[in-house]
Amino acid sequence: MSETGNTAPATTSIPGYVAGTWKVDPAHSEIAFSVRLLMISKTRGRFTTHDVTLVTDKDPLRSSVTATIDLASIDTGNEKRDNHLRATDYLDVDTYPTMSYRSTGVRQTVDGWAVDGELTLHGVTRQVPLTLKVNTFSSDQREGQRAGFSATAEINRRDFGIDAGGVALSNKVSISLEIQAVLHK
Repeated sequence: MSETGNTAPATTSIPGYVAGTWKVDPAHSEIAFSVRLLMISKTRGRFTTHDVTLVTDKDPLRSSVTATIDLASIDTGNEKRDNHLRATDYLDVDTYPTMSYRSTGVRQTVDGWAVDGELTLHGVTRQVPLTLKVNTFSSDQREGQRAGFSATAEINRRDFGIDAGGVALSNKVSISLEIQAVLHK
């Protein structure tokens, strides 16, 4: 069911869809976030080191994703801020060096696709759905078989025990993913 109560359409064909195991190409992918600071502007950042595997099933609704993100690879473009975010006040990377995501289901929505899954961050696991857009499946002799996806989600940092920042830092953290994956097998 969609948020409006309408039943989602039957699974439709995805042009060029290929079933298989895919590894994310880190040179052409980004796992990013933004959070509002002082209710004035957003601070943006990304994680530069991650290991993501996608498995596309013959039935897209049975596909899956697993991801592990190295929290020490945070990059906001400001080294002093990055070091503070790695410290015990925020991510505490010495205690919690990674965050992980494991899908628990895929569903088609009126507007596209959703991936249901569990995000583990700061030692806490919560359900976090991703809104997914399938951009393309393509093949060429030079690049091989590739697939592109965009996804977004929102989390409340306090749900994961990250309380530093007080009222100066929004509780809502927006997550965006731009993924280019290479067919592995």
